[in-house]
Amino acid sequence: MSSSPQQLTTALDALDRAFAREAPFPVEGCTFCYPEEDLAELSGPLHLISDDMVTSVAMEVPSHWDDFPHLYRRLTPRIIRPVVAGRFDVDENLIASRLLQAGWTTWDEPLADALRDVWSAWWTATLHTHPSPVPARETLSLITVATNSLRPWLDKWAATRTPAADAHLADLVDDVMFEFEITDLRMGFYNEYHATEELLGWLLTEARGRIDDARLNDPGLLAHYLAAFPGRSGLGPGARGHGTTS
Repeated sequence: MSSSPQQLTTALDALDRAFAREAPFPVEGCTFCYPEEDLAELSGPLHLISDDMVTSVAMEVPSHWDDFPHLYRRLTPRIIRPVVAGRFDVDENLIASRLLQAGWTTWDEPLADALRDVWSAWWTATLHTHPSPVPARETLSLITVATNSLRPWLDKWAATRTPAADAHLADLVDDVMFEFEITDLRMGFYNEYHATEELLGWLLTEARGRIDDARLNDPGLLAHYLAAFPGRSGLGPGARGHGTTS
């Protein structure tokens, strides 16, 4: 049995410990949407903030808060744990975008490192479990946008030769090939990450032998890829479709 679920649990517990140093602070914001009692709740102990309030903050635009990065940082463990478990009623793409807006990579090193460990453990656990609490596409989108990097997660997928990883791959292809979405695939609530070049190149090369989907043989798909990314004209069985990470 894979140890990946335990690794994820360990990473989430470490996330809780790392963020435990985030003390309560006076939260100020839009009193039209959040009356004084809501702001008082957000200013109190983390464990006493209701799940509904955490969900509301996770969805809300940053301009509603006087110090959005501080508030989002403090709520991060309460957001990430249910997201990973597939029990958070907020789109994963929005969570990724809000983390970017909160500047998570600029947080103190122990906090940012704890989140990076969760991304890695979550992706590993996903690739070893099918079906997973969160579909692989949604997990991949969140961690790609949050880290501004797709290639490392594709590399890990390529190296994970399990039935679960192959099943996720089939699900992803079936999803992104609907109406050929793959030809203009963007990740993030605000479409921050254009994934087509890297993902399509990977599907047509490294992952091709693991996918039984005739749509990937469509001549128009390869023609689109070569026209859009002429520098990738050397695609072949062993080619690596490297792209940009911005």
